[in-house]
Amino acid sequence: MNAPTRFPARATQRLRRGLNRLVRAPHARRARELGSVLACCMLLAMQTVHALGLPPQLAASEAGLREIGRGELRWLGFKLYDAALWARVPGAQAMDDEYVLSIRYARAVSSERLVELSLEEMRRLDLADEPTLARWAEALAAALPSVAAGDTLSGLHRPGRGAAFWHDGRATAELDDPALAQAFFAIWLDERTREPALRARLLGLADGAR
Repeated sequence: MNAPTRFPARATQRLRRGLNRLVRAPHARRARELGSVLACCMLLAMQTVHALGLPPQLAASEAGLREIGRGELRWLGFKLYDAALWARVPGAQAMDDEYVLSIRYARAVSSERLVELSLEEMRRLDLADEPTLARWAEALAAALPSVAAGDTLSGLHRPGRGAAFWHDGRATAELDDPALAQAFFAIWLDERTREPALRARLLGLADGAR
């Protein structure tokens, strides 16, 4: 079941202030205030469209998956993405069964860059040799298309079998390479991940995580 949509606090506050100003504004200023209110409404609508949830195919078919944690990644104060993990149980044992990792990007990223970053992390974690990484690059290019701000990429990990990927609910690729699938999700879930705080939140181990 998808998690309820959470509207950004700033957008709702701006909408509330705009409505108050619209009510109190003289007739001559109402057009300008109305424009501000409509802009806030459009922002909220965009957040609804890009809600961070399971792909529709999985929401209907993968019984037992629930959101166990979510978090965000920032770099130098700039938000890069939100991430959420759906599994059957929280904690490290979640990785022993099927689970879904969804990432909603806060800025545009090309497919080439997504693949490059993935391979860099797999290399840092020493998960494969260079010939294997070169072979995996082709498979990842199909699974990870370019994204715009607000787009969501989701991956279903099937331990021992491989993985399936979606871009905003549209299937992009199915990988029948268990080693590649395990290496890809290790970027976020391995104990040696570059972002241990995000890992803890995704697995429901941090304070305030689901």
